[in-house]
Amino acid sequence: MENITKQFVGRVHEIRGQIVIVHRESEYLPSLGEVLSAQDEKIIVRLEVHSYRDRDFLYCLLLSSKEDLYRYLRIVTEGVALSIPAGKGVLGRAINFYGEPVDGGEALTDVTNRPIRPVAAPASFGADSGPRALLETGIKIIDFFTPVAKGGKLGLVGGAGVGKTALMTEIIRNLNATHEGVTLFAGIGERIREGHELWESLKATKTLFKTALIVAHINENAAVRFKVAEAAAALAEYFRDEEKTDVLIFADNIFRFVQAGNELSTLLEEIPSEFGYQSTLETEVARFENRLASNHRASISSIQTVYVPADELADPAVSAPLKYFESVVVLSRDMSQEGMYPAIDLLKSKSTLLDRGRIDDRHFEAATTAAALLDQYERLARVVTIIGANELSLQDKTTYERGLRLRNYMTQPFFTLEAQTGQPGVFVQRTDIITDVKSIVEGRFDSVPPEKFLYIGNAEHLVPKIS
Repeated sequence: MENITKQFVGRVHEIRGQIVIVHRESEYLPSLGEVLSAQDEKIIVRLEVHSYRDRDFLYCLLLSSKEDLYRYLRIVTEGVALSIPAGKGVLGRAINFYGEPVDGGEALTDVTNRPIRPVAAPASFGADSGPRALLETGIKIIDFFTPVAKGGKLGLVGGAGVGKTALMTEIIRNLNATHEGVTLFAGIGERIREGHELWESLKATKTLFKTALIVAHINENAAVRFKVAEAAAALAEYFRDEEKTDVLIFADNIFRFVQAGNELSTLLEEIPSEFGYQSTLETEVARFENRLASNHRASISSIQTVYVPADELADPAVSAPLKYFESVVVLSRDMSQEGMYPAIDLLKSKSTLLDRGRIDDRHFEAATTAAALLDQYERLARVVTIIGANELSLQDKTTYERGLRLRNYMTQPFFTLEAQTGQPGVFVQRTDIITDVKSIVEGRFDSVPPEKFLYIGNAEHLVPKIS
């Protein structure tokens, strides 16, 4: 931030957790979003003006420690809005919300300060419904059923312990190797361990040089966890607009962003919505998601995880961001308990890209027939649990076994979990996936036991067994 003459605003009147109420005692009216600090420079205090009450009381978000705060502390304005260091100097680094390195490295260089609030009108998006290049994650179930388009959004939705973070880490590893632009990772209220593991993974794959991490771990106060999403969006906009570089941004976890906003809303004494969340939930999610849009300069592709409390997909904090995703991957606790990884519910996961105008005909036809087969399999699986597979008619038994082969085929060992599973990871090309799925659906693998399809790459090595 610039060194400018600081103007007196008022004094601290009350402290409520991460909310500081300042009584205005001067004629100056700070703008919303303006940064305030202590007049005594020895005391490090960072406040952001959030709202006014009764004109003379400023409700501010506390973005620093509250240990040095006390009533009647004199507060001054810095005359600027919150900003984040942006530029090529952040690549290969891990920083916190303030732009300070948290990777043990030296201070950032070759950066400029950029306000975390939008500096331009939102980019137009959704106008082009024609074909777009598909990103290849190498994960069979995603590339086939829920593909990701350049400039699109993918949501990984699931409860605790079903594999969201492991799936995102694998996607980062695979996409980062081929993506020509920059990669950003926003750690919103997640565990420090996960950020460290990602850091080590990026170093191991030699892709850290084009990746920037901005993190606010779960122990940070709610204001910092809430604002780090805006800071990440500002970085993405900088690389898109100023560097004219395609951006791949990963956000983990959007639910924590909503949760932090809910904590602040409670402290601000705002009236909650019917389900207990903040009344501004939809606005906050929309403000973040609408910034992650492509324009004529470059694209922003985003992949985001969404935690599902109590596995309830109808929870407002879960349903709010879903409408912004082109593809939604829903992780299943039942499949996780069966040891089927990635534990993705094939029938609940959806994508608007599965359309003839957006993918090639061969992929569309294979996906359509595969979805129909899986639907029949789910119906027959319930029957089998009661009477057994041997009681099915010959046609139903054939359909059931083909569905089981397809379900097993969609399991896959990950590169990032090799140390835990003892299995080497695999990357499968989309063309191979389409070929294998068509072969399974059309019965070319009917003589191969379904268990042979568990945790394989492509099915090419199984072909001689059916000749």
